[in-house]
Amino acid sequence: MKLLRTSAAFGIAAAIAFALPAVAALKVGTKAPDFSAPAYLAGKPFTFRLADALKKGPVVVYFFPAANTAGCNLEAHLFSEAIPRFKALGASVIGVTAGNVEQLATFSNDTRTCGGKFPVAADPGAKIARRYDALLMLRPGWSDRTSYVISPQGTVIAVHSDLNPGRHVKAMLDAVGTGTR
Repeated sequence: MKLLRTSAAFGIAAAIAFALPAVAALKVGTKAPDFSAPAYLAGKPFTFRLADALKKGPVVVYFFPAANTAGCNLEAHLFSEAIPRFKALGASVIGVTAGNVEQLATFSNDTRTCGGKFPVAADPGAKIARRYDALLMLRPGWSDRTSYVISPQGTVIAVHSDLNPGRHVKAMLDAVGTGTR
């Protein structure tokens, strides 16, 4: 009986810990770490460079745990539907993941996910996520679900860390809309 209670307690603690957002996300006003990464747009490979993207306007950098998982597919699809609204505000979007990076070419072009509307970058070993304090608590080799708006000057103007994939697009659109006024 004691073993059953201990196992149940551990399971509950693990579930709570997994549900918690990252607590160490970069703060607003912080200089965003520059990065380059192998990426895909509509299935085509290229090298994404944050510095180049910032020359065109604010950039939403959203970290997600792994390509082709239920929550990440939903989040990518929601971002793809909102791309015209981001573009109207002068912003671009890049998804970054450390999980299932070998699937990113397909993920970037699938109409159920990115639909070829924005790029996704591979972050093997979560090196970029680590610099952005966006590591998944129970799986440090994967990125957490954390989104940033980076100003053209390279500073963080908004951050949203929440494992619920349905909340990021609105938070980032609101932040970009506020930041461009």
